[in-house]
Amino acid sequence: MKCEYITPAVTIFDENRKLDIESLHNLYDHLIKGGVDGILILGSIGEFFAIPIESKKELIRLAVKKISRRTKLLVGTASMDINETIELSKYACEQGVDGIVVISPYYFGLSQQSVEEYYDKVADECPGDLYLYSFPDRTGYDISPNVTLNLLRKHKNIVGYKDTIPGMDHTRELIKLIKPEFPDFKIYSGFDDNFAHNVMSGGDGCIGGLSNLVPEACSAWVKAFKDNDLKMISDIQRKIDCLMDIYQVGKPFVPYIKRALMLKGISVKDYCSFPLPMANEQEILKLKAIMEKSGLI
Repeated sequence: MKCEYITPAVTIFDENRKLDIESLHNLYDHLIKGGVDGILILGSIGEFFAIPIESKKELIRLAVKKISRRTKLLVGTASMDINETIELSKYACEQGVDGIVVISPYYFGLSQQSVEEYYDKVADECPGDLYLYSFPDRTGYDISPNVTLNLLRKHKNIVGYKDTIPGMDHTRELIKLIKPEFPDFKIYSGFDDNFAHNVMSGGDGCIGGLSNLVPEACSAWVKAFKDNDLKMISDIQRKIDCLMDIYQVGKPFVPYIKRALMLKGISVKDYCSFPLPMANEQEILKLKAIMEKSGLI
């Protein structure tokens, strides 16, 4: 079975909350060495919501140069200001990225008609491949399968969809409606533990945050599907199920992914955008317990 595992990379900051270039280089090398099929920068876990546009452009330039076509590079370009979304989308495409990922507007819930009109405008202005990003826990609504189908019939540059929901019901409906007419359209789950279910349902894999920590396990999962190795698929599922506890150590989960990377020995820092916390001693002990149980440390 064809499938992919793409890492939504964390953004590493220094103590002044500026981009930590050396740590970002270390992270990208770690992910590429681990064999992931692509890297997404400036996603939700990448704290896009708290980074100024000029720093976003700096990060795009840095990632393009450092990753240097060694794996696919996607960029989250969403902003509450659609003009900024369009500006950053054009900039990212000009820099040579492989595609942009745009979450729908948040704060106020939108009607599905408004969602379609929003993506019509973004797709019309975007000069490259565009991936829709549905995250109802953050936006208050989804991007419906019917709206997705309408958009695909109008815009050839809409090529994929990241569906970040806890279960598979919505993703499954997307697959059932979209794939018969657009078999090459990529449908990814946004939670790591849905990867296998996604692929077995006819989807294309996952864009999941745990691959920051275990890219080698995630790439092995992809290989296991290609090899029809059911035992390996099952073994990695159980490992990922255990590691999903990291998401529950504290809220939001971003600082704990960064601290887990440090505990694993990856040379990064765990500073986050204000007011996201840093892991305290009790939380670090919880992380260590999860990672020891999973065989990471």
